[in-house]
Amino acid sequence: MARSASLPNTVVIDVPEQSLYGTGNLPYGVFSPGDGAPRGGVRIGDWVLDLAVLLNDDVFTEPTLNAFMAQGYQRWAEVRALIEEAVAGPVPQKAVYAHDAVRMHLPFAVADYVDFYASEHHAMNVGRLFRPTAESLLPNWRHLPVGYHGRAGTVVVSGTEIVRPRGQRKAPAADQPTYGDSHRLDIEAEIGFVVGTGSSLGVPVPSTDFSRHVFGAVLVNDWSARDIQAWEYVPLGPLLGKSFATSVSPWVVPLQALQAARVPGVVQDPLPLPYLREDQPWGLDIQMSVAWNGHEVSRPPYRTMYWSPAQMLAHMTVNGANLRTGDLYASGTVSGPEIPERGSFLELTWNGTEPVQVGGQTRRFLEDGDEVVITATAPGCDGSRLGFGEVRGRIGPSTTASPSL
Repeated sequence: MARSASLPNTVVIDVPEQSLYGTGNLPYGVFSPGDGAPRGGVRIGDWVLDLAVLLNDDVFTEPTLNAFMAQGYQRWAEVRALIEEAVAGPVPQKAVYAHDAVRMHLPFAVADYVDFYASEHHAMNVGRLFRPTAESLLPNWRHLPVGYHGRAGTVVVSGTEIVRPRGQRKAPAADQPTYGDSHRLDIEAEIGFVVGTGSSLGVPVPSTDFSRHVFGAVLVNDWSARDIQAWEYVPLGPLLGKSFATSVSPWVVPLQALQAARVPGVVQDPLPLPYLREDQPWGLDIQMSVAWNGHEVSRPPYRTMYWSPAQMLAHMTVNGANLRTGDLYASGTVSGPEIPERGSFLELTWNGTEPVQVGGQTRRFLEDGDEVVITATAPGCDGSRLGFGEVRGRIGPSTTASPSL
């Protein structure tokens, strides 16, 4: 709760001991107070603090976090320390808003979007589904973080309705493709990484510079139309099956908050090429949860990922591609070794052949009106757990107008 302090027009923020949003977290977001303009804030407990007021810093009057993120690593550390100091005592009452009373926005303007395929368990499941008589993993998979370049303009904030996509699909026994609604609409539960500071064109970013460039992490749902994707992806990969929408959580958990979540990485065999090697391979102990129409159906564990966030960054730039403030790159579907740990419905229902019960109803893929909510927690630096908020999306009917031919 926020209670009055002895100083006039100030309050003291009391945070419950078990809160996922204590001082060890302090995630950043962009919010609107009532009918006000979007502005930068930080979450603590059940409250959102207006950082422009709290810190008297106009960079947080911007409608995205980009200008702040572009200030760089040292400034991120300074601001975090200033916030910690400020919330330890009375704060201006006009800086404090109840979390449930504000409207959240996309926290950063997305410059570019890259999605990886970094879970060995997910990649092997997909291989078993679509190449049952061949090796589950393609020859390159354990040598490099496989990824594709996505569409930045369709990255949306949690709560945005997802319109069912339409496109070409071809049934296995059909001679010709047809055009229409996707009938195999799916999710991908992922963790995304937000680039704060850019790099120069032609200069690769080594994995050791990860924390100097990456500002924080978000939850990602990379919605996928599996029937559209299956017809289009050979030989160049996903396009319309992925580009219609990617949802992200409104809160960006800063990397400083995730230090206690670092765990040893999985054993990589064969040994990666030198630019992908890390002196101390690491992962993140993030426990995710996927709820389908209010029923938890999966708990994907991020700590099982094969490629680390730093390796993904190094691979993304090794050809000289530059980073820009607001770049987003995501891990790809997070799946563990067990059935209840699968981070896509493609895997969870085994391509629809093993449907699941969701609130007494049989589900294979997403139907209109279905809602998916992904949440996650991780160990905090003070022995507690910290939260990432949620990424939520409800499926709406397709736009029925046919394209001009």
